[in-house]
Amino acid sequence: MITQAEIKLINSLNLNKNRRKSGYFIVEGPKMINELVLNPHFEIHFIAATKSWISEQHQKFDIHVKEIPDHLLQKLSNFSTANQVLAIVKTPEYQEFIPKVDELYLVLDGIQDPGNLGTIIRTADWFGIEEIICSQDTVDCFNPKVVQATMGSIFRLKCHYLHLAEFLKDQKQPIYGMLLNGKNIYKQDLKKSGFIVVGNESKGISEELKAFISHPIYIPSFEKSKAESLNASIATAIACNEFRRQ
Repeated sequence: MITQAEIKLINSLNLNKNRRKSGYFIVEGPKMINELVLNPHFEIHFIAATKSWISEQHQKFDIHVKEIPDHLLQKLSNFSTANQVLAIVKTPEYQEFIPKVDELYLVLDGIQDPGNLGTIIRTADWFGIEEIICSQDTVDCFNPKVVQATMGSIFRLKCHYLHLAEFLKDQKQPIYGMLLNGKNIYKQDLKKSGFIVVGNESKGISEELKAFISHPIYIPSFEKSKAESLNASIATAIACNEFRRQ
């Protein structure tokens, strides 16, 4: 049975400062747990699950599973509907990020919405982008809502949090930026490697970073459209698709 100390740990991990201090994050739901256990790079501290889930699934996992009452799991869960299982996982430590000359990378400047970041991570995974560079004020990729929105992609790629201006100033590869005054993305000869900078949901790319963008691009709207802008994660998906299509 789960202990009070373990319950306290689970409850604390909704806050970024506690995830940093403890070195753990939460993974929730049967599908996510199944994705998690397939990835040997993530160390599971413990799994907490309902009695019914344990009786059905425990034999599949070579990990100590702690029983937790249904009502208590629901109280601790970030899900709005009934959940069955969650895991406390050690936050991975990545080596210093050194970009490769033949890879495509996403650079996220101040993405704040957990759902947007989770969708961007999932999109990057779909298009074979293995590493994402995030500004230090981008939402934590191990925020429970981000983890859930990735649908398991968080286990297959790396997010690096860096001072973006310091990082970009030293890069020799093309730096593309999603800007309203950029050039039509569908009419550009896009390289298969480089960096795609995506700005904050409301403010766009910061003035500090605009100076480093060598290839400003934009996604044109349909001629009858009256929309002012695209959602950041949608724009990222369209851009990734165009880069990979070429």
